[in-house]
Amino acid sequence: MREYTDQNILKSIKCNKCGKNIKFDNTLPEEDYISVSKNWGYFSSKDGEKHEFDLCEECYDNLTGTFEIPVSVMDNNELI
Repeated sequence: MREYTDQNILKSIKCNKCGKNIKFDNTLPEEDYISVSKNWGYFSSKDGEKHEFDLCEECYDNLTGTFEIPVSVMDNNELI
């Protein structure tokens, strides 16, 4: 969940699953998280809706750990 100031500046991010605050310094996160945004389309009961959520790394690991087919993991040598 993201909270913005009246000037539309990002001021905080919370994990939608556990409610943990993602550490933040000014407008930059100090820890990693996953942000999901999905525009639902025609073949869905959610047609025309946009869903967004953020998960901390621990909740991401817990969620993906339940997958029948594991997440594909590849090395990324270009770190920013």
